[in-house]
Amino acid sequence: MIVRSRAPLRLGLAGGGTDVAPYSDLYGGYVLNATISMYAYATLIPRSDGKIVFRLIDRGLERTFDSVGKLEVDDTFAIVEGVYNRIVEEFSKEPLSFELVTYVDAPPGSGLGGSSTLVVAVVGAFSEWLGLPLGEYDIAKLAYEIERVDLGMKGGKQDQYAATFGGFNFMEFYNDDKVIVNPLRIKQDYINEMQFNLLLFYTGTSRLSSLIIERQVKNVEGGHVASVEAMHRLKEQAVKMKEAILMGNLDAIGEILAFGWKYKKQMAEGITNPVIDEIYSEAIGAGAVGGKLSGAGGGGFMMLYCPGVTRYAVIDALKRFGGEFRRYSFTSEGLVTWKM
Repeated sequence: MIVRSRAPLRLGLAGGGTDVAPYSDLYGGYVLNATISMYAYATLIPRSDGKIVFRLIDRGLERTFDSVGKLEVDDTFAIVEGVYNRIVEEFSKEPLSFELVTYVDAPPGSGLGGSSTLVVAVVGAFSEWLGLPLGEYDIAKLAYEIERVDLGMKGGKQDQYAATFGGFNFMEFYNDDKVIVNPLRIKQDYINEMQFNLLLFYTGTSRLSSLIIERQVKNVEGGHVASVEAMHRLKEQAVKMKEAILMGNLDAIGEILAFGWKYKKQMAEGITNPVIDEIYSEAIGAGAVGGKLSGAGGGGFMMLYCPGVTRYAVIDALKRFGGEFRRYSFTSEGLVTWKM
């Protein structure tokens, strides 16, 4: 038997950062995101020799362990070790023997939620193998707890829920880890137009999002007025973006992205840098109306909204930066698992 799973990466369109505690606990957070045709994959092959094999194909890493009830967690294999430990502790109650092969379509630090999406994919593979009675909210919450609580990795909640549910979702985040996922019913013509106008440009640099998020958390805890006010404006941005997309007011999307990017940069130090500012300025000069970095900031993928046929001029203008435009499509499907 072979068990496989696939979970989609996401574009954070508006409200990113308001899903991070303590802001979400104190004020409530709103995020609008959409999943795209880039994925995290997991393949799980049961073994009978008392061994555990992890193969992280995209990172060129492999390691073999003796099957035990709890693995020592190290930075290199932290995600897969963390998922295994939680699955044994909460569900199987005994050591498991298997080979786990993973692959993510985007590099680490890309801003597309890759690490959280991988956790969802691996949890999904174990759930399929063991027949665990987990619904969408259960899987997303479990993935969040493994990454943020068990492993202590800094970040918010939106990525795990986006990867599990899939599609366009307006998400609400409150204290006590309460999350409400509101799927949006959007006309296909609107989705097609957004997909044509919204370019995805890889800046060629990755970043360690946990450092930026740690600064953001400290700003909220310390009552940093400008940072907290910026997050309030990003909540406002999420509502504006939801209304614009649902009503087909697509010309407003670029302006709403620009509004959000202005305030996102005020949340914490390190979200932007001179190179990112130059790329953004060049894109605006070539015809883009607005944009932002996906994820915490500092590098990774930049989204640029280019109405009409300005996408071609923007693509040409950014060639000198040596980055890469990534083809994608919006997807409606979240986590998928199957057996062969």
